[in-house]
Amino acid sequence: MGVVMVGSGNLATHLGYVISRAGFLFDQIYSRTEEHAQMLADNLGAKKAITDLDEIIRDADFYIIAVKDDAIAEVATALKKVSGVVLHTSGSTDISVLSGSQGGYGVLYPLQTFSKEVPVDFTKIPLIMEFSEANTKTKVMNLVVKISPLIYEYNSLQRRCLHLGAVLSCNFTNYLYTIAHQFLGEKEVDFNLLRPLIAETAQKVQEHNPADVQTGPAMRADENIVKEHLELLEVHPDWKVLYRLLSQGITNSRHVF
Repeated sequence: MGVVMVGSGNLATHLGYVISRAGFLFDQIYSRTEEHAQMLADNLGAKKAITDLDEIIRDADFYIIAVKDDAIAEVATALKKVSGVVLHTSGSTDISVLSGSQGGYGVLYPLQTFSKEVPVDFTKIPLIMEFSEANTKTKVMNLVVKISPLIYEYNSLQRRCLHLGAVLSCNFTNYLYTIAHQFLGEKEVDFNLLRPLIAETAQKVQEHNPADVQTGPAMRADENIVKEHLELLEVHPDWKVLYRLLSQGITNSRHVF
């Protein structure tokens, strides 16, 4: 089966590797940047690297759109007349953006964060799927079952909610790690001392309801410690506001959960 990858970023790279290892061949790799398109095409053994959407062939089996959300509609328009199945990989973009694709369409959203230099195991990554109709589902399943056993079908609204959950639990958490790293660096304290604590917290939510393992001064109603922490953050007013809001949220949760 022939595949066209539209995109050359982190997701396109990792998804391209796993699709290639599953035995599928890439006809084309598209990127706006010629160097990026050629690099990924070389790595995946693709037949051709292109930088013009008008050069995309019409008879591939699958067209995978792995670009920024605000570029999906433009790409989808360029793929209206292709004969193969068109898939986008976005967590938040509605499936309807692909409506009108002649060969059927759907969503293949890997629920994971990707960096080019960090290897990932797709057999442990949930694939969130949505399909235009049953025949398209049958075609796409022939591809995805060779990538991951963790396949879940949700509609666009459910997928958007899942993506929000991912941002709250992953992106926002990582930003808090970033704040802690910078704050401790300013105080000449080693951030590495927090790594076991971070790992333990992540492990707990694998086995428990997060609300059941919430700890900390706000959860204990230790107002003196909260006040001291806020004083330490005087030189970082944005962080102070964030600390106060999160602490209030934890305090409120004591009366909810």
